[in-house]
Amino acid sequence: MRELVGKNFARLREERGLTQEQVEERSGFSQWYISSLERGRRNPTIITLYELANVLGVRVTDLIDETAVQDPPVGKPKRGRPSKARTAESRR
Repeated sequence: MRELVGKNFARLREERGLTQEQVEERSGFSQWYISSLERGRRNPTIITLYELANVLGVRVTDLIDETAVQDPPVGKPKRGRPSKARTAESRR
């Protein structure tokens, strides 16, 4: 849940063109707290969610909306170095 709130908050903040520092000025929450929240390291109270939602001009439910966060496509291969494991076919 913390990661969900963090992702939604960061997305909504960026959509509104606000920096973490601007949210700090408007909300009274430190930039450190906001950064930690966005990284999913804080467990905000319902009152905190309410206050931050008001700063962004959204509903609290927008911060916990699971449908708003897009997960990476399933089955898409990860980028990186190829596996060292080789099949018998590729050794020939």
